[in-house]
Amino acid sequence: MAPVFLLFYATGFLPFNLYQTLSGTVARALAYSRPLLRYPAVTWLDAILARFVLNSLTGIVITTLLITGILAVIDSRTAIDLPPLVEAITLAMVLGLGVGCINAVLMGLFPLWDVAWSIITRPLFLASGVIYIYEDLPPVAQDVLWYNPLLHITGLMRTGFYPTYNADYVSHAYVLLIGMTLTALGLILMRRYHRVILNR
Repeated sequence: MAPVFLLFYATGFLPFNLYQTLSGTVARALAYSRPLLRYPAVTWLDAILARFVLNSLTGIVITTLLITGILAVIDSRTAIDLPPLVEAITLAMVLGLGVGCINAVLMGLFPLWDVAWSIITRPLFLASGVIYIYEDLPPVAQDVLWYNPLLHITGLMRTGFYPTYNADYVSHAYVLLIGMTLTALGLILMRRYHRVILNR
């Protein structure tokens, strides 16, 4: 039973962790790169993109190594369907970038937002389908948690490992819309307020 749960847990945790890592590192990109931003050739956008690309590549490598290791250890004959995995990882990256961009502005303008955000999102692990599947929830919980985009991502990830699992509730468009909207809004606000944030 433990090896089976290990793969189940990994397929939920890895995309969730990728989102968490990206949203956190992008949100703190300006503070992290503040010394470099004193050079005219380095812009705030460079700092955000550098942190996003570096941590995305690191997350993809870690995900690949862990999944490969788990499949080798549990001697699984899982038939991996690659497209859903790529889609899930891509959506986690887009959502992480969007949440990170908007938080970079909010944390820069309102320092207490960093603490508030960490408190608000503390239950996110339990609400994102890492240790359960959407279909096991009661209808009332399904109606509420459907609006959590991370639940769509973990469900999509699992369809790539479990051929009999059909996550009908997953909406690529919904997750992409949230991620792209937050990214666009965050970049627009960052362009407007980056000097204010850097001068604090």
